[in-house]
Amino acid sequence: MAGTHKITELVGTSPVSFAEATKAAVAEAANTIRHMEWFEVAEESGRIKDGKVEEFQVRLKIGFKIER
Repeated sequence: MAGTHKITELVGTSPVSFAEATKAAVAEAANTIRHMEWFEVAEESGRIKDGKVEEFQVRLKIGFKIER
């Protein structure tokens, strides 16, 4: 991991699980961010509707190498 890296923060969501929310966020970020090398789940939360879990949410940090 030598070089200069940047960290961006985003939120992924899924009606299925925290893992699926994480995968969705990384997949979406991959459309515009190159050289991603790691992620860190900073927070897990969710939404409740009518007494049931409606949505899983993860706030994550993604690290990527800066191009020169």
